[in-house]
Amino acid sequence: MSLTAEEVRKIAHLARLSIQEEKVQTYADNLSGILDLVAQMETVNTDDVAPMAHPQEVTQRLREDVVTETSQREKFQQIAPATEAGLYLVPKVIE
Repeated sequence: MSLTAEEVRKIAHLARLSIQEEKVQTYADNLSGILDLVAQMETVNTDDVAPMAHPQEVTQRLREDVVTETSQREKFQQIAPATEAGLYLVPKVIE
């Protein structure tokens, strides 16, 4: 698919981009190349290809889910201005 200079100007206008007039043809050529590549990729038969989360089929090593820090709730709530039943009380901000 080949884009004309006028189509590139229209796309630039819709995207609210300013393009220098001497570079319009360069943009048209580059965008046309990208669209040609997409069209070529669309012709590939992918019916028997399973979807993958990563192109190299790597998996992330997971660490064991264990608690590494101790609870310091009481320590922090001692210096809080107001608490109740283990919760911090804050002033009402919505009328």
